[in-house]
Amino acid sequence: MIIIKNADEIKSLKNACIISAGVLNYVGEQICAGMTTYELDKIIHDYIIAHGAKPGFLGMYGFPGSACISVNDEVIHGIPSKKVIIRSGDIVSVDTGAFIGGFHGDNAFTYQVGKVSPVAEKLCRVTNECLALGIAAARPGNRIGDIGYAVQKHAEENGFSVVREYVGHGIGRDLHEDPEVPNFGRAGRGVRLVPGMTIAIEPMITEGSCEVKVMSNEWTVKTVDGGLAAHFERTIAIGANGPEILTNWDL
Repeated sequence: MIIIKNADEIKSLKNACIISAGVLNYVGEQICAGMTTYELDKIIHDYIIAHGAKPGFLGMYGFPGSACISVNDEVIHGIPSKKVIIRSGDIVSVDTGAFIGGFHGDNAFTYQVGKVSPVAEKLCRVTNECLALGIAAARPGNRIGDIGYAVQKHAEENGFSVVREYVGHGIGRDLHEDPEVPNFGRAGRGVRLVPGMTIAIEPMITEGSCEVKVMSNEWTVKTVDGGLAAHFERTIAIGANGPEILTNWDL
């Protein structure tokens, strides 16, 4: 069931999203070669707590970290670890959110650490552009398929692939609500977008094949061919005049 939010509920959701976006801005200042993903997760955890919220991901479905931190060929759900050291040339996707006032924020950004390869730089740029195009398509009267079509078209025109198994989602009092928001699809198909809907749009784009596999920890998702992956995400509300970005990170 899709839950339409009223103005007060969207305001409460926005409060969670402001903290969630602040986390990503702060990570952009702190992330560096030589730190472990465990250390980065602690920075994220402490930032959220210091701002009066709770890490929305911690313990969700049993997940052990405050953020999913995925490096290079890891698409999503990387578990923070003392054994994983971030190195210059890595791309690091951080997916996290804050829970406060009964609502969840959710967002992700892929950071370029030091000097990355040209393909890594292009992949990150194009994936971020895919997100922007998906958001632009999230207008009242359009359909979910318009979002996926915009993302898929731009990714594939640039020689990249779209992960099929994992998608965006509705968001509010629960981190994952209806509807699902795929990053692929046909324009004009799917659920119609109406004011008061709140969704997380999150392109997951790969360098090579779109095929992915879940690792033995039952969380981390990697590309089958070892190609790089990038992940960007924002929470938005469908307004009467168009989309409103709620996780408005500035990176």
